[in-house]
Amino acid sequence: MSDTTPPPRICATPEAQDWILRLRAQHGPLMFHQSGGCCDGSAPMCFVAGEFRVGGQDVLLGTLVGDTPVWIGAAQFEYWRHTQVTIDVVPGRGSGMSLEAPEGVRFVIRSRVFTDAENAALEAAGEPPRGDAAVP
Repeated sequence: MSDTTPPPRICATPEAQDWILRLRAQHGPLMFHQSGGCCDGSAPMCFVAGEFRVGGQDVLLGTLVGDTPVWIGAAQFEYWRHTQVTIDVVPGRGSGMSLEAPEGVRFVIRSRVFTDAENAALEAAGEPPRGDAAVP
């Protein structure tokens, strides 16, 4: 990546990618939403595409394997805008409505702070899309 190419705001570990593909084969197209909150409210939630209504204040972080969009609430994005978010999967069951819950695993967030050069590239690229008009 050159200093002018913005880095992805969203990534997934190989294990999470495998689970996304598995869930996609079982349920069809998927989407993620990351909201603020505590406990499981801070976990990325995986839904069948369109099952969660994206609002005008939601920010599209990008897409993962299988063109799976990942959305984040605007307030949470303001906290994390300087952070690359990586979706991972771990054993255990969360208490949310996320599609992976019955499978005995749960998606979690890992993150790292962007470098100064990456932040500059992201700023030059402009703000990410917001709202349901940006649904890929």
